[in-house]
Amino acid sequence: MNKLPQITLAFWIMKICATTLGETAGDLLSMTLDVGYALSSLILISLFVVTLFTQLASRRHHPALYWTVILSTSTAGTTMSDFMDRTLGLGYATGSAILIAVLLAIFSVWYWSEKSLSVDRIASLKAECFYWFAILFSNTLGTALGDFLADDSGLGFMGGAVLVGSAIAIVAVLHYRTRISSVALFWIAFVLTRPFGATLGDVLTKPYSKGGLDFGTVGSSAVLLGILLAMVVAATVYNQRKSLAYNQITDR
Repeated sequence: MNKLPQITLAFWIMKICATTLGETAGDLLSMTLDVGYALSSLILISLFVVTLFTQLASRRHHPALYWTVILSTSTAGTTMSDFMDRTLGLGYATGSAILIAVLLAIFSVWYWSEKSLSVDRIASLKAECFYWFAILFSNTLGTALGDFLADDSGLGFMGGAVLVGSAIAIVAVLHYRTRISSVALFWIAFVLTRPFGATLGDVLTKPYSKGGLDFGTVGSSAVLLGILLAMVVAATVYNQRKSLAYNQITDR
């Protein structure tokens, strides 16, 4: 059975919500609680490893588990990017370039091994491992790109969110109006939703003087977590009803 969710509008809403929450929760741990980027990265990568092994051991799709792993990759990606760009002093542009190279390498090895990057149905353990590592580094890359747009490009947090949101809208139009590979467009959109979440998270948390709405990391994280939990519960109920209907049909 496929352990991944269907790619629908609800999927993308939950993805943006999870990545935005990853930005605010990562900042909450590393900056608001003053844990630091290095220790925060270690804590959140450990959380990612635990949730990933639980997901890999599962035999079917569990929405709560799946989105917990997505959220752990998002929070880990936030602190990993900040550690590279700020603590190591690489800067956003250099950090982004390194992460692009790593992500392309993952895609290359994945395609060479599995002959496809499609996420419609990932049946093997190896393909699922490639999938999750691609997600981890795409979220890390998205954080670096979002910070680059917000800080180095001069666009600011709101300008960066509008730019990336427009790019996502263009990808959606290309998906429905052209014959461009849906797999390529999926991964482009997946990477873009992370800087959108990163810049949107900064818009929510940063003070007015820096172009934000000053909701803070605690308040923003609480609201986003509530929205994500509500959608996960809805997805779980839908899956249970779908499974029950399928069992009733097969029993006849």
